[in-house]
Amino acid sequence: MKTLSRITKGFFYLLLLPMVIGIGGWQGWSWWSWASAPPIADVPASAPTPTSSGDSANSSTNELPEGQSIRIEIPEGATAQQIGQDLHSAGLIRSLTAWNVWTRLQTFQNREGSFQAGVYELSPTDSLETIANKIWQGQVMQLSFTIPEGWSMQQMADYFAGQGYFTKEEFLAAARKVPRDKYPWLPEGIPHLEGFLYPDTYQFTGELTPQLAINQMLDRFQELALPIYQQSQANTPYSLLEWATLASIVEKEAVIGAERPQIASVFARRLKEGMPLGADPTVEYALGIRQTPDQPLTWDQVKTPSPYNTYQNVGLPPTPISSPGIASLEASLKPSDTEYLYFVARYDGTHVFSKTLAEHEAAQTAIHDGRETDGQEAKGREAEATAEPSPAQPN
Repeated sequence: MKTLSRITKGFFYLLLLPMVIGIGGWQGWSWWSWASAPPIADVPASAPTPTSSGDSANSSTNELPEGQSIRIEIPEGATAQQIGQDLHSAGLIRSLTAWNVWTRLQTFQNREGSFQAGVYELSPTDSLETIANKIWQGQVMQLSFTIPEGWSMQQMADYFAGQGYFTKEEFLAAARKVPRDKYPWLPEGIPHLEGFLYPDTYQFTGELTPQLAINQMLDRFQELALPIYQQSQANTPYSLLEWATLASIVEKEAVIGAERPQIASVFARRLKEGMPLGADPTVEYALGIRQTPDQPLTWDQVKTPSPYNTYQNVGLPPTPISSPGIASLEASLKPSDTEYLYFVARYDGTHVFSKTLAEHEAAQTAIHDGRETDGQEAKGREAEATAEPSPAQPN
């Protein structure tokens, strides 16, 4: 009888064991499904939430709006544990324990590689495995900055500071260092890199420093602009510095792209004939100002002495005044001959080109008078629009 009882108990435990394993396996799978799921996944308020050390999701995790991404930086040398803590604190993973399990599994499987440092844009809509694989594979966030054609170093400095990359002073200090050891084609004796920081859109990862930005722009000038000059060096009357300087003035003067070659030709002829260029942008650069239709340059400003003032000095200024784009560089390499010596800007950005000073002065007067007439008409229309209506007259 005792033997039968022992057999019965053994048979009972034998039947119970698969049930225990099954229940344990189901609970483990249930926990992993929860712990590795996207943090913003809907979890019914009444549903029990598995908890253990490091498993509780942040209180704000389930409140993150769908589609929101979070930028996070993984520093060099960060351990898997540190990365997991940062992700958990940012609300990107639910469970630190699940993160540790995943990372140990990679080690157990002898997976090639490791977590990569860098800046990542991650979403709480992604699962733990998806986020972990992005960091493991180094799918860092691609950042970019854009320098428009015609910008000066000062404008670049303002832009970078406004974007929060670094201060104006840090950029300008770096731009005053001329790295001829790395870029031996840079002209000797230039005080800064104005005109050689090529305008374009640039991609980068991680932290952007002034030197990184400058190197990218110099590399692009070396790649795109320098070959144009080198291939036509025997046919151009200008040195590399003169070419970039002339192109920088053309870039600032030309609003309509089709006028670039004509503007470059006028300047080239004035240079040949020993006449001052008389380019407003050089005065603006010298004074650090920008004229507008309502606030044009004054005679006092035009007469202000400066090496950059091309009203007061014959020839080109000592350095470029902006970063010219490829169209202005090409137009300035070997400008064609022209019969024009003067041009004046209309207020729509186009120019009137003249052969003689008398024609030029007449064009200036016509443009000025036309603007005054337009202004008076606009004021008249504004006055009519705001005037109180006259009282109705009796019949």
